[in-house]
Amino acid sequence: MSYCINPKCKQRQNPDDVERCLNCGTELLIDQRFRLIKPLRPLDFRYNTEIFEVVDDKGTHKVIKVLRSQRPKEISLLERETLTLQLFNHPGIPRVIDDLFTVTPHNSSSDLHCLIMQKFEGQNLEQWVEANGRISQALALNWLTQLVKILDEVHRSGFFHRDIKPSNIIVQPDGQLGLIDFGAVREVTRSYLAKVSGSGGNDMGMGQHEVTVLVTAGFTPLEQINGQAVPQSDFYALGRTLVYLVTGISVLDLPADSNTTRLIWRNKARQIEKPFADLLDELMAPAPGKRPVSTQILLHRLEQLPFKSKLHRVITSKSFKIGAGILSVLTFIGLFYASLPVIANNYLNQGKKAHNENRLLDAESDFKTAIKYNSHLTYSVSEFYFQQADRHEDKPEVARKYYELAIKFNPQNVSAYNNLALVCQQLYDLKCIENTYQVLFKLQPNMWEGRYGLGSFYDDHGKYDLAEQQYKLAIQSSKQAIPAVNNLSRLKNISGDYSAAEALALQGLQKSKDPEVQASLYKNLGWALLEQKRYAEAKTNLQKSTQLDQERTDAYCLLAQVQEVLNIKSEAKMYWEFCLILNSSLPEVRKWREQVLERVFKEY
Repeated sequence: MSYCINPKCKQRQNPDDVERCLNCGTELLIDQRFRLIKPLRPLDFRYNTEIFEVVDDKGTHKVIKVLRSQRPKEISLLERETLTLQLFNHPGIPRVIDDLFTVTPHNSSSDLHCLIMQKFEGQNLEQWVEANGRISQALALNWLTQLVKILDEVHRSGFFHRDIKPSNIIVQPDGQLGLIDFGAVREVTRSYLAKVSGSGGNDMGMGQHEVTVLVTAGFTPLEQINGQAVPQSDFYALGRTLVYLVTGISVLDLPADSNTTRLIWRNKARQIEKPFADLLDELMAPAPGKRPVSTQILLHRLEQLPFKSKLHRVITSKSFKIGAGILSVLTFIGLFYASLPVIANNYLNQGKKAHNENRLLDAESDFKTAIKYNSHLTYSVSEFYFQQADRHEDKPEVARKYYELAIKFNPQNVSAYNNLALVCQQLYDLKCIENTYQVLFKLQPNMWEGRYGLGSFYDDHGKYDLAEQQYKLAIQSSKQAIPAVNNLSRLKNISGDYSAAEALALQGLQKSKDPEVQASLYKNLGWALLEQKRYAEAKTNLQKSTQLDQERTDAYCLLAQVQEVLNIKSEAKMYWEFCLILNSSLPEVRKWREQVLERVFKEY
């Protein structure tokens, strides 16, 4: 079966052995090479273009896009798509087979503009989900990484797609994805950026100047609907595409928070763990400035998944694991030599069963009875509640309850005190923080994790003298307290003691193997060198910081200042943009931002 290319033809299907359409007389062999086999989407007037699978004179299957419209703007868009696709060299982006050409149907004065492209075999993701259902977390990570790498090719070439959605993504038989339909592609030029920011911007970080608007319901962000699309608009559509894939539900059918407008989807995708879910929500942030800055940063974030909270990092630290392992060994030895009565073990197991069945009062009663028969079981019960708290680290109120029970059954459990203090910091319960650390330091004055945790709390709330005191105690207590060395170096920079800040940063870099901590140490070192007017050294160390951590906002702010002093204005401007866009709650970053913005306003 061959199809007639004439969109006005009333009977477009023809036998394979005819050369002209039996209804309208239009030639069926297009450009003397291609025969239209079947449409790849419905042939109706919802679309300005028609998409067909074609076969050439060598039997190779390809795709043709046919523009019905004669409007100059639509023709310009197809020409832009052709030229853009010719720039790319990525297996996930279709290759253009030939230049754009025109076809004139029989007895027609209007030309049809045609584009021939490589054909990706397989289903689009909308069809795939309809046939197979929602996807697993592992497949979601795989597909998202593939799509970001494709987008990296597009964005690094100076373009953004503007129409990412499941129906525009093909999953091929080998599992590789292809991104199609570049008809909405836009080049990021100075004139374009001037258009979207021409009026000075609004609360979305965008201007008001109107540009070409292309909208796909459910996948197009607000700034694009308002004619103000930016490269980060692709991330919004990408996030919503992944939500559709992991829930199997149309994003138009998912509820949204009435206050934040964010999709409520996590309860429909229980297979997705919190760190990955947080990243998807960040991709879909209403304001483009809250989304990742670039594809490279997004790829780095994907490589670092799963993210870990401060509490989780402490709990899974090497020193904590050693302490927990020693505690477990001691508990086992104690139980073995004490020859616990069978009845005590029975009550212990009953207590665990009652807890798992959510009969919490019965569980506590059984544990008390077990301890009554064998006092050594206090360690086992305490450890049980400690493990329950660890499982609920993302729910501070629940974790706090279990840490308190772990302490109740074993008041000597220093790890439980330390983690309870961290949970109370999350809940901002000052009385709990004070009391818990007071008991902890009585039991173990030289526990560096506790000193560091308390110092961080003081640091976060601007009590730098108290923070410095705790950091110094942590450093005196253990050679492993590198995070405390790092934070103390920052405080020395804030107080203006740049020589001390430099010495501490160098001390930390000699011992640290953690890239995140190293990035912060290089930042502190660069900061100290900048203030000492050693600009070349400052630049080198700040660049090392951003290489290790591409979201190191404070390092970008400092690099901008260095480049200004060195009179490298273009790079200074770029780094100031990173300083203003990337997330940070540090007071020094707020100060630097205010200074540069005040300076910009004075210039205008």
